[in-house]
Parts: sequence; structure tokens; C-alpha cells
Amino acid sequence: MKTYMATLCGGFILVAAFLALGGCVEGRPTLLPNADSDLRKNSTEFAADAAKRSYEADAPKADVTIARAQFNLMEKQFDMANLTNWDWKNIEVWVNQRYVLMVPYFAKNSGEALNFQMFYDQDGHHFSTNFGGNPVKSLQIYADGKMYDVVATLQ
Repeated sequence: MKTYMATLCGGFILVAAFLALGGCVEGRPTLLPNADSDLRKNSTEFAADAAKRSYEADAPKADVTIARAQFNLMEKQFDMANLTNWDWKNIEVWVNQRYVLMVPYFAKNSGEALNFQMFYDQDGHHFSTNFGGNPVKSLQIYADGKMYDVVATLQ
């Protein structure tokens, strides 16, 4: 019984060590690569792209819903759905008017998993849930010169 428990504990330690190191491999923001090949960047690339962008506070606000999202604080990701009948190209997804992710292509009537650590501010800090409570105050899409509010619900 002691041998079994020692083996079991050792296995857990190895898995925990692998997971801890796995997130840091080549600066990837997640352990598993994103299903969308356009979003398989390393953390430095996401941060550099965000540094070039600024929130368009003066952009006209659209009065239609083009997307919805659920977010999971444990998995640290948004599951976003494009509710339109058209493909989106080069959109910006904004969290709390501070953290941004540029999505090169988002197919019509489809979904996309967007990890929190893909969103960066202009200072190179990624979106974090370490502040307690609900960290998502707003979720918006900037596309075609307009700002669209996204209905975001906690999963």
C-alpha cells in the first residue's frame, strides 16, 4: 500500500511539474495550442501587437449584437460566438477597454476559444483573474470603425 501511495504521489508531482513548465515553453500563453492557426502566437507576439493598438473610445457604438461570449474563470478563457452571417477580418476584441486581442479571421456563425493570456494592454501586462470577483467589466469588438458590445456571461 505504501509503494502504491508513493507511486501515486510521485505521479501527481510529475504531472504538476509538467503543467507548471508547459505554460512557459517558448513563451506560449497556454499549454495547448489554439485551434485557430492565426492565433498560435507566443506571449511576446501578442504583447507586441497589443502595444500598437489603442482603445477607440470615440468610435461610434453599434446598436446591434453581433457576438456573445461565455467566460470561465477556472479555464481562463472566453468562448466567443460570431452571430453574424458574415466573416470578420482583423477585428479587435477588448476586455475592460484595456486589454486587446487582434483576431485576423473569425468565420461567420462560428465559435472561437480566446484564452485570457492572449489579451494584453499597452504596457505588456496580460489580462488576469487574480484580482478576485468578476474581472470582466466589459467585452467589446472593434470592427469596421464601430464598437460593438458583446453579451458576456460567466460560465
